[in-house]
Amino acid sequence: MQTRRRFLQTLSTTGVVLFGASHTADAEEVASSGDGLQSYSIALRDGWEFRLDLSGATEPSDALHGADGWEAVHVPHTWQSLGRSPDYVGIAWYRIRFEAPASWASQYVRIEFEAVNHTAHVFLNRKPVGDHVGKGYTAFTLDLSPHLNLGQENTLLVRVDNRPGDRMLPRNKSYDWTDDGGIVRPVSLLVTARTFIERVEIDAAPDLASGSAAIRIRAIVRNATSQAQKANIHATVRRDGSSDEVLHVGPIITPLEANREYLVELGPAMLQNAALWHFDTPHLYQAFVELNSPSGVHQVVEQFGIRKFDVRRTAFYLNGEKVSLIGVERMAGSHPELGFAETTEWIESNHRDMKNLNCVFTRVHWPQDSRILDFCDRHGILMQEEVPAWGPETFSKTSDEAQHALEQNGLEQLREMIHRDRNHPCIVAWGLCNEVDGKNPRTRQFAHLLSAEARRLDPSRLQTYASNTLGSDPGVDMAGEFDFISTNEYYGSWTPGGPGDVEAHLDRIRKAFPDKPIVVSEYGWCECQPKIMPGDDNRVYIVNSHTEVFRKFPEIAGAIYFDYNDYRTLVGDKGAGAMQQRVHGVVDLYGAKKPSFEALRLQASPIENAVLRKSGEGRYEFEVRTRQQLPGYTLSGYTMRWLAYGYDDLPMDGGKTTLSAISPGSSNTYEIKLSLSGIRRVVVDVVRPTGFSVITVEYLDQAAYR
Repeated sequence: MQTRRRFLQTLSTTGVVLFGASHTADAEEVASSGDGLQSYSIALRDGWEFRLDLSGATEPSDALHGADGWEAVHVPHTWQSLGRSPDYVGIAWYRIRFEAPASWASQYVRIEFEAVNHTAHVFLNRKPVGDHVGKGYTAFTLDLSPHLNLGQENTLLVRVDNRPGDRMLPRNKSYDWTDDGGIVRPVSLLVTARTFIERVEIDAAPDLASGSAAIRIRAIVRNATSQAQKANIHATVRRDGSSDEVLHVGPIITPLEANREYLVELGPAMLQNAALWHFDTPHLYQAFVELNSPSGVHQVVEQFGIRKFDVRRTAFYLNGEKVSLIGVERMAGSHPELGFAETTEWIESNHRDMKNLNCVFTRVHWPQDSRILDFCDRHGILMQEEVPAWGPETFSKTSDEAQHALEQNGLEQLREMIHRDRNHPCIVAWGLCNEVDGKNPRTRQFAHLLSAEARRLDPSRLQTYASNTLGSDPGVDMAGEFDFISTNEYYGSWTPGGPGDVEAHLDRIRKAFPDKPIVVSEYGWCECQPKIMPGDDNRVYIVNSHTEVFRKFPEIAGAIYFDYNDYRTLVGDKGAGAMQQRVHGVVDLYGAKKPSFEALRLQASPIENAVLRKSGEGRYEFEVRTRQQLPGYTLSGYTMRWLAYGYDDLPMDGGKTTLSAISPGSSNTYEIKLSLSGIRRVVVDVVRPTGFSVITVEYLDQAAYR
């Protein structure tokens, strides 16, 4: 898919007229060719109209009958948020009208939906242009050119259906999140030459010994003309934010038959002195891939990173360094007034919270909004992204027909997820399914089918299955058949028990799989059952006690707390309407922090202990000891930022020092010298190279307050 980040420049307007709530569309990130043709993306945010359809109409003529009932809305949009129709599950229609310039006669016009939950049927001028069935979390693109009325008004209709189904994933109601219907992620018109690049795949393999990296670029090219053509394809690579070329790949001259799609390979080419992507130093590159043909010029810009994430026996290694990782999962779509139609501001606010929670490793239950992946790329969060096969009912007593349908739907979602997201350096693993009964032969059949396809499409990434059936006979669970073991444990919440039971559980798993790393893919405290007592102090207890148990096992390579937020879900036991939820998080639906937020932040910090003490008049010592594991990694390029508060408890002095590299399980001591007297307290922050604090320590001078 060509998401908006893959184009070049920006125009303020295109002359494309939208009819309805808005009159113009912004053109975004435009690539211009030498002969005057342009390729650009038009974000379709405004000008949409919407209405629910309780009759379940299937044809545009029925949807457009009568002028009543249409409401002006902005896209992304869901009808199931606060103040709308949160309890309605069924059919709805979206409409937008626009004028297609006559200049589009020489170009090709497509529309990209980044997600419609969960089924979309799309019509242009009452003619069907395509559909996307039972795949509510992946992007899709449809061709509009054949049915455009050039120089005239065009009407685009989208029929959306969010009713559960027996032949798609998630299956029926076997999942634990919101079922928000609508056009829930951004929509864009893509205007290009008639021979264009559909998408770009990039493999960047570092040689850790030499410091170089082999760059391979594959362009999926489509000739949508009726004539055979020859095309010239080449790429240039630059550091993100720089205009300096660091590598040229190609060119390749290739014949393109009419109305065909081709895969064109560029490289490998060696990039010297490669800057590696790491969660603390998320260096990024851009590949400018350009196609020249008789139809015109088309250029896309694809962002990528260079890193190596692999398994060696029972450990994870990032760029050759053994690392143990900790983080938290976020459930998207949980703001009652936004639902799945999240704003960029809300996405970034939540993920900044996660970074301040010291999250460097997360997983998600379904393919994510590209804005989330972009944030993780730029700010450093490793991610396991999953196909939404969730819950033991998914493959329970399935007929052969249902099994085949679920497998095909799963394969389609996997392919679309990998095609769109494989270039994101933040993604280090593909999750095949979650809690679907790892001892069920039907489940195993599904998982291995998806595993083989994921290996074919993207052999560089790890694979796993998040299991909740490892409590007994773990050796017969399919969790052991992939790259690392993922276990969901809820002792003390969903499952009776306490820290001793957690320790016994993990001991059984490591003995069953002695040569594989283990990730605790979920743990936490859910106030979701009548027997569960409310209170965030219980969550604090789980955060502290369970995490400490994990640290007893060197085979535990990662742990992910579930979860960041109380979350909206169709099976929620608290709240009503748009606030039907499960109380599970360290923040509430609106992002307000609970006491458990700070507990999780401290447990996830790579610093085990930090002490600030006064060593003399105007002098302080700051001693830091790093954790050996969970998390365990070298602190490189970190800074110590201190502020001294004096008169009226205001900041009066301060400084910043770059810390020397600190390996796991080590300690260093640093000196702070003040230039003022009368200081009441000193606050020290240790800050990552990305600017996020990992720990905050305060020294309070009691004598100064007397």
